[in-house]
Amino acid sequence: MALSDRVGSKFSRSLTVDEGRSISFMGPELRVYATPAFLGDLEWICRDWLLHEIDKGEDSVGVGVELEHTRATPLGMAVTFDVTLAAVEGRRATFDIVARDAVEEVGRARHRRMVVEKERLKAAIEKKRAQLG
Repeated sequence: MALSDRVGSKFSRSLTVDEGRSISFMGPELRVYATPAFLGDLEWICRDWLLHEIDKGEDSVGVGVELEHTRATPLGMAVTFDVTLAAVEGRRATFDIVARDAVEEVGRARHRRMVVEKERLKAAIEKKRAQLG
């Protein structure tokens, strides 16, 4: 894995706020982008980018996030995530994200992911399960 030479790389991805990404608890006229969906979307966007940069047999898992979801985006509107690979420390990648809809900035985040060897992670999970009996 040679991510350190990619620090500063920028990429964007746009998604449409559909019913699955929106809140429903305030009624249909107030369906807006849900913060848990915002978080999930930014995780997947960063993971997808990393998959093209890391070695076969590796993947990544989220290990931290600082998120501010500051404005509502209505159902049916697109949100664009502008992402920068801000830092790489060993196997940890840190991304800075700014999200905008067609009108304004709607949120910012700093997301950290750890690159893992899938077989090594699988062995650790199996060991933990075995400890349960």
